[in-house]
Amino acid sequence: MSDVAALAGVSHQTVSRVLNEHPSVRPETRERVQRAIAELGYRRNSAARALVTRRSGALGVVTTSSAHHGPTSTLLGLESAAREVGYYVSVAAIDRFDAGTLRGALEHFLDQGVEGIAIIAPQVDVADAVAEAAAPVPVVTVTSGPLVEPAAEHAPVVAVGVDQRDGARSATRHLAELGHREVVHLAGPQDWFDARERLAGWREACAAAGVAAPDPVEVDWSAESGYRQGLRMVEEGLPTAVFAANDQLALGLLRAFWERGLRVPQDVSVVGFDDEAGAAYFVPPLTTVRQDFPALGRSAIDALVRALADEDVPRTLLPATLVVRASSAAPR
Repeated sequence: MSDVAALAGVSHQTVSRVLNEHPSVRPETRERVQRAIAELGYRRNSAARALVTRRSGALGVVTTSSAHHGPTSTLLGLESAAREVGYYVSVAAIDRFDAGTLRGALEHFLDQGVEGIAIIAPQVDVADAVAEAAAPVPVVTVTSGPLVEPAAEHAPVVAVGVDQRDGARSATRHLAELGHREVVHLAGPQDWFDARERLAGWREACAAAGVAAPDPVEVDWSAESGYRQGLRMVEEGLPTAVFAANDQLALGLLRAFWERGLRVPQDVSVVGFDDEAGAAYFVPPLTTVRQDFPALGRSAIDALVRALADEDVPRTLLPATLVVRASSAAPR
């Protein structure tokens, strides 16, 4: 900064004001300082600034190393929301969620001086590890699972998520209201909170509507699994309606039914979950449940900022919205 000030012929304080976008600097002075900054290639030392202000402007995000739609979209929403409020994000993608691995990621972030940490926690073992590896800075878990209770001496853990259960209820209720008397559920892996909540919502809606609910079929999240289960349904007895735990499973079902000469929704209705990019362009366009990932990211960052201000932050569940398209209709 001293070199910049000397080249621009201004004081050290004026350079600081330009860097902090202070309105009291005259336009011609600001332009002269900016030219000096560009000529010298000056970059502000964020580590030194953090020592002075005791603020790093950084947040840590722990996520799974898998490329599943939900965690990936959540990460993008978090990063965008953090930039909107002046934070940058450091990401640790880990493939094994146990207390030791998570503690290593948290220690890495704490060495960077992050002000808070967000943990995308879609699986049961993630929540267990969060409870064991508590951090001295505020933590927000992005999950539909239960609230994590850290030890009293640790910083608070707050939780935000999407109401997966109510989203599944709305999808199942939609099929029941169309007149289907049985709704088959292709369930996601039950070590995922989202899959558990969607399964619970399906059961509740079937019971409330008096609709038959055969034993759910648990699979992974892939389109391949949906395809294989679709072929099995054709061979063993086709239901009139299927609620798939995500859009990829629904995509696999559509392919299997098409290969066997069946029509959706005339022969069987299919509903998915997520409203991932492209769901409106499946053949036919997919009825599904939309999650607002940008809003989820904003909610998580807002919770962290409020926790940093020592506010009490309640558990937040954002709504999931049913999007009706051409893949669902009344049974013939």
